[in-house]
Amino acid sequence: MKSQRNNVAYIDGANLHKGSEHLGWKLDYARLRRWLLEKYAVQKAYLFLGLIPKYKSLYTRLQEMDFILVFKEVIYDSDGKVKGNCDADVVVRAMRDAHEGDFSEAVLVSSDGDYASLVRFLVEKRKIKVVLSPYETKKCSVLLKRTGVLIAYISDQRPILV
Repeated sequence: MKSQRNNVAYIDGANLHKGSEHLGWKLDYARLRRWLLEKYAVQKAYLFLGLIPKYKSLYTRLQEMDFILVFKEVIYDSDGKVKGNCDADVVVRAMRDAHEGDFSEAVLVSSDGDYASLVRFLVEKRKIKVVLSPYETKKCSVLLKRTGVLIAYISDQRPILV
C-alpha cells in the first residue's frame, strides 16, 4: 500500500558518493531508493549530479531506479579534476518546492554544513523529516548538528544498502 505522505528526498550526489567511498562501500542505489520509500515515504528522490557524458549509462540506470536526476554543468580545474558543486541547486529546488507546498516533508541526504540554512528554514516551516548523513557521526558537519534536526547515519544501514 502506497503511503499518503508526499515526502521528497534531495540528494547531494557527490556527497553521497564520497561518503560511501569513505566507508569502503559500493552503495546499491536501487536498495537506497527502495529504503527511502519504505522508511521515509519518499515519493520523489531528486539526485543532484555533475553532468559527465561518459556516465550516460549510469544516469540511465539511476533513472530506471526512479531517481529524478538534476544535472549541473561541470568544469575541470587545472589538474583535470571535475568541479560541479550542486549545493545551490539543491537549496533552490528545496526552497521552491517548500514555498509551493509540493511536499509533506523533506529528506536531505548530505553531511555538508552548507545546507544548515536550508535545514533551519525547513525546521522552522516544519517541512523536514530527517537529514541522512552519508558519513559517520564524526564526519557530519557540526553546522547541521546545531540545527537540531534529526540526523540519521547511512553508515548504520550497511546491511540494507550494500
